Amino acid sequence: MRWILLGVVLGLLVLYPTLLAVVATVVAAILSKPALVAFGLGLAARPHLPRMRRWKP
Repeated sequence: MRWILLGVVLGLLVLYPTLLAVVATVVAAILSKPALVAFGLGLAARPHLPRMRRWKP
């Protein structure tokens, strides 16, 4: 499934070369906002962090 999606994305970039410029502009706009970058990194790291047990009084 991942390879099919990659093929679709590459096919769209070949068919519409201006789409690459639009995607690059959107990515640059997102990366210029530190809060969005931190949120994205938090989402990416969340599954890899061990679960913490809650303190029981």
